[in-house]
Amino acid sequence: MNDWEKLQNGLLYNDVAPELFARRVTAKQLFRSYNGTDDSQAAYRRELMVKMFHEVGDEVLIEPMFQCEFGVNITIGSHVYINFGCTILDCAEVTIGNHVLIGPNAGIYAVNHCLDPEERADGGCFSKPIHIEDYVWLGGNVTVLPGVTIGAGAVIGAGSVVVKDIPPRVVAAGNPCRVIRELTNRDKTGFERE
Repeated sequence: MNDWEKLQNGLLYNDVAPELFARRVTAKQLFRSYNGTDDSQAAYRRELMVKMFHEVGDEVLIEPMFQCEFGVNITIGSHVYINFGCTILDCAEVTIGNHVLIGPNAGIYAVNHCLDPEERADGGCFSKPIHIEDYVWLGGNVTVLPGVTIGAGAVIGAGSVVVKDIPPRVVAAGNPCRVIRELTNRDKTGFERE
């Protein structure tokens, strides 16, 4: 089993393996091309996203200075907005549902290095999937760590570090991120799109 296959199966792998380096180069070419576009180039942006990601839905807007490690392990639903400066290290599957908002400078990291210093220096890594369900809002500077699922409709406060699963329809914040309260009808403002 090569290191790409190990990575895909959640096994320890060598982060500096040549086949991983080549895949990173391809991802960099795509996201750098994307970051060089402007809002008038929607069709070209769409073309690049289709090449970069495993799947991408409709009406997805990713602001510039987006970065990813491989791209091909990322699935994005429809009606998704990813603000400036997002980094996704997709060494495992990263799924982003429909109607998701991701604030500026968010980091979604499905990978971790070995803790042992010699193993880490030799390139030892492991990864776990991240799932961000429908209608989630990640505030600015949120960090999501490997193996986390954020439940549908949850709101993650700015600057939070999400280290464990967050249930649906809650407000959660902090480092480590914890549930503050459930979302209720009192949170409705009466807003309706015209």
